[in-house]
Amino acid sequence: MAAPPEKTLKDLNGKWVMNKSLSDDYDRILEMQGIGWFLRKAISYATVTLTINQYTDSSNLTHFDIKQVATGGVQGTTENRTLDWTWRDHKDGIFGNVKGRSRWVKLGDVDDDEFLKVGYDDLEGEHVQAWAENVEKGWTADQIWGFEQINGERRYVRHVVVRKGDDWKQARLVYDYQGAGKKDDDDADLAY
Repeated sequence: MAAPPEKTLKDLNGKWVMNKSLSDDYDRILEMQGIGWFLRKAISYATVTLTINQYTDSSNLTHFDIKQVATGGVQGTTENRTLDWTWRDHKDGIFGNVKGRSRWVKLGDVDDDEFLKVGYDDLEGEHVQAWAENVEKGWTADQIWGFEQINGERRYVRHVVVRKGDDWKQARLVYDYQGAGKKDDDDADLAY
């Protein structure tokens, strides 16, 4: 389902399901990140749902607490992001030991690949940049979040560029809005 007009990067609260028919194939990215063939195949058959709880704390910092759930027996991951561009360590069941940081950013201030900066409805406003790296496996991942018009419908998207050495892969991940989500109080995890 297309994103309703009231859903913006200032309010992503709710459930979002990855639309595989509109998203780019991301198997090559997972392979580059050291995910084995069997798990990549399981992920390719799974439906990934993000339940997002977004809020602003007393210091006026935006937080995204995101629980990923996948069908097909694949354990999801948790993304707890604070938009202050501070490095945080995170141990992830799929991606291993990762450190990351996140922030609000204007596309003109993104120093990376042009792919990260194109296609969005709003090219002048702020977007979310989420950066992660795994030193043990030697990869970095840069994401920009926003909204795009795809086949005449407004969709939440993430543009992702992963690099390992001189190699790099990119993908656009597209999500369907599924309505209001419910925050689970037991989703505590390290934030990044």
